[in-house]
Amino acid sequence: MSHPRVSVVIPSFQNAAFIEATVESVLAQTFTDFELIVADHGSTDGTWERLARFADEDRVTLVQTPPGGGAPANWQAVTARARGEFVKLVCGDDLIYPTCLREQVDAMDAHPGVVLVAGRRDLIDAAGAVVVGGRGMSRISGLHEGRAAIRRTVRMGTNIFGEPATVLFRRRDLEAVGGWWSDYPYVIDEATYALVLLRGDLYAVDRSIAAFRISDGQWSVDLAAEQAAQVIGFHDALAARAPGLLSRRDLAMGAAMARGLGVARRLTYLALRRRMSASD
Repeated sequence: MSHPRVSVVIPSFQNAAFIEATVESVLAQTFTDFELIVADHGSTDGTWERLARFADEDRVTLVQTPPGGGAPANWQAVTARARGEFVKLVCGDDLIYPTCLREQVDAMDAHPGVVLVAGRRDLIDAAGAVVVGGRGMSRISGLHEGRAAIRRTVRMGTNIFGEPATVLFRRRDLEAVGGWWSDYPYVIDEATYALVLLRGDLYAVDRSIAAFRISDGQWSVDLAAEQAAQVIGFHDALAARAPGLLSRRDLAMGAAMARGLGVARRLTYLALRRRMSASD
């Protein structure tokens, strides 16, 4: 049996309000050589029941994974079922735009040395309205050396590549680095991208190809210190894992930026929440 070129995997948990829109955004792709695997991680809000309407779709596989282990366990479990040449993970409340897969696969095909394609994303509210557009990629576009891109994201103290919905990589590269690097759950995506980018180049799409939904779980300023600590821990672990990649200056800059951006990000989300509440 031939394998699809792309495996889109959705690790869902308590996403009843949004999961149908997420799945529909994948099925609406202009690039059609893909499989879609949705794994529900023990939701109790009706997510699994809402997914039932897609059970007869030829390209859709629905599975249930046992509770426990949090998001990293579900990410690993759903990705392990992928058969495609490329893998894209989409969280259960986010969206990908219709040309997303086409643009990313085309970039991979045009540049054999590229191991990861990332693009900008829009921030959307619960109703799907764009709150902030064109976020991510730190004003870079086109082809970039992978190690240079890693140093840039470290020095910035934040994930310049964006959430998983904005990223596509080869399954063989993910498998070669041991799957999702889950030692630092808040940055499991960025940490894994860094390992993949040690194997080749980055291609940056200079437009929004996905949408990241702002949720209530992002409002807490109390998360800032823990997130910053995990970012710094990831940087230090990466430096140990790839000697010569990062300088002391890179690590110092990244730590300072991570601490400042953690607080700034939470305050930005609070401001956005107030703005959205005022418009209701």
